[in-house]
Amino acid sequence: MKKTKLSAVSTFYYIRLTYRSILFLTVLIRYIITRVGGSEFSLSAHVVESYGFLFGAVWLIFMVEMLLRFFPSPIESPGCQKQFSKNYTPTGRTDVRLHDNNAAFIVALVWIVFNLIIGAFHMSNILDDGILLLLCLAYSVCDMVCILFFCPFQTWFLKNKCCCSCRIYNWDYAMMFTPLFFIRSWYSWSLLAAAICLLIRWEITVWRYPERFSENTNRYLACANCSERLCTHKKHLQKFRVKLSQYATKTINRILKK
Repeated sequence: MKKTKLSAVSTFYYIRLTYRSILFLTVLIRYIITRVGGSEFSLSAHVVESYGFLFGAVWLIFMVEMLLRFFPSPIESPGCQKQFSKNYTPTGRTDVRLHDNNAAFIVALVWIVFNLIIGAFHMSNILDDGILLLLCLAYSVCDMVCILFFCPFQTWFLKNKCCCSCRIYNWDYAMMFTPLFFIRSWYSWSLLAAAICLLIRWEITVWRYPERFSENTNRYLACANCSERLCTHKKHLQKFRVKLSQYATKTINRILKK
């Protein structure tokens, strides 16, 4: 199998996957220790202050990530960078093709319903603040998994060719922090507010400048101009998974025949 050199964008996302995973595991360990000790794990002001460094690190890292997303960046995926005018390179065609608006609505509906159920459990005191924060951090890890390995939204709903053409790329933080809506805290609502601002800015740009989001009208999104190369990376991983699955099946069949 021919090796594919990771692009700067891919490398950046692997780094992001690493530190997000570390954050999740750190908060999970802290949560378990706190609950086993019989203490409360909430996002109220006095609890946030008592775990200042941990909560502060989570808040600061994601707030910085979101603020940077408002501006063009050479190490971010073209999937989120296509919204900026500097990345719009007209092809000369005027036929804007955005076929996945209905699918995007379905994704939003499914996500809202799922998190409403989570919120109902929280309001019923079945789930505490800590579980909702852990869920957000788990979402953040899954966000990187979607970009680097497998995206269920792409495969099952949107049917887009790759992350570059993704209609909902900048929904990531809003989806990530949806559970924080149910926690009455400046800590949670400030993160959610920044995420919603990103979402609103993205949607306004989609509707005002749809030509930036269509490969038919924006040369920036063409495969030939892609600097990300994640699709090639994913294809190699998919081939590896298929071969691994085939090998496992053959091994199991050989064992059963003995």
